[in-house]
Amino acid sequence: MTDLDLLVRARRVVTGSGEGARCVGVRDGVIVAIEPPDAPLRASRVVELRDDEVLLPGLVDSHVHVNDPGRPEWEGFATATRAAAAGGITTIVDMPLNSVPPTVTVGALDVKRRTAAGRTWVDVGFWGGAVPGNLPDLRELHDAGVFGFKAFLLHSGVEEFPPLTGDGLRRAMRELRDLGAPVIVHAEDARAVERAPAAHGPRYRDFLASRPRGAENLAVAQVIGLARSTGARAHILHLSSSDALPMIRSARRDGVRLTVETCPHYLAFSAEEIADGATQFKCCPPIREAANRELLWQGLADGTIDMVVSDHSPCTAELKCLDTGDFGDAWGGVASLQVALPAVWTEARRRGHSLTDLARWMAERPAKQTGLLRKGRIEVGRHADFCVFAPDDTFTVDVRRLHHRNRISPYDGRPLTGAVRATWLRGAPVDIAEEPRGRLLTRGAA
Repeated sequence: MTDLDLLVRARRVVTGSGEGARCVGVRDGVIVAIEPPDAPLRASRVVELRDDEVLLPGLVDSHVHVNDPGRPEWEGFATATRAAAAGGITTIVDMPLNSVPPTVTVGALDVKRRTAAGRTWVDVGFWGGAVPGNLPDLRELHDAGVFGFKAFLLHSGVEEFPPLTGDGLRRAMRELRDLGAPVIVHAEDARAVERAPAAHGPRYRDFLASRPRGAENLAVAQVIGLARSTGARAHILHLSSSDALPMIRSARRDGVRLTVETCPHYLAFSAEEIADGATQFKCCPPIREAANRELLWQGLADGTIDMVVSDHSPCTAELKCLDTGDFGDAWGGVASLQVALPAVWTEARRRGHSLTDLARWMAERPAKQTGLLRKGRIEVGRHADFCVFAPDDTFTVDVRRLHHRNRISPYDGRPLTGAVRATWLRGAPVDIAEEPRGRLLTRGAA
């Protein structure tokens, strides 16, 4: 095979069959060969990784809030995708809310795509939204190529994306079952949150009490029940309550079509270490106690939790209320897109997990859940999307060096292990100083 565009040789390459020394051949942006490192392959460009570098599949982050159009001062496609590329992420799927208009009609999807066109350094897909009154729009959005539909069971934080009632979610799930589209759900119960003490002031424990585990557990149970009765595919977003793990396991044993994600901040931080007034840590559902965190890690290790995605949800400094430290008033969202990989690896290696585990959680399974069948693995026939990762490098996060729009993150000043040395998209290195080459993806054509 002499007509390769690219040949990558590395002592450590993570594929679906594990980690080992390999060479990876690429033609027209697609992987066409995976061979032993001394295979007699030739290419117009040959790259040999250093001994301290590992070739990982490009990560897939299926939970990113870009917020553009409508709230570009929070985040935009250019800044979000540069941050993603710097973090080894080659594909993101954008959430339907916090942009204006939200992605709940085909017209709104068209606006979003026009906004993103020519401004993405990585590939970008889009979720649709399921809100009151848009049941007739779901099929049209599905036909237009969204990857599934997000719904809330309580106030979303923005007025233009209202929550569904239980009956509304049931009707949406029945419609989407017939389309084969997943319903991805922010699972917190509205009544349980309303009955909890209101969040106010700078004490983190007061904010934690305002979003109790019980609210999350009730909503997860509701989603499981509806998935069971309708036969629809359901996905639990950003699981933070380890109490829900037994019912998830039980549902899976019963054949309920259910997948589950968690996020780096739930695996890296604990409530006990969050200082009063540190609103950069505020997210919903909240970061819980250390014992809860360890149970989430167990759920990830045994497969109850399928994947880890960022839930990158940035905003302006003013909306984080950093001056007052009031958890009741501050926007709830963690900005972490660029550091998600080292944040998870730092904690994973402490617990004995491998880079193969990491690739499965942060590339393969998010790609599978969204239907991105040419992403997420180093495998013949898939896109040549790579992350060159130095797993033993250490660094301290400096928020001034992050590429997302507002330089706010709870990771600022945190020492992490693992550095992204390069990111490749369809066989070419991503250089955020050059013109963007990211594509806008549609379901079935990605």
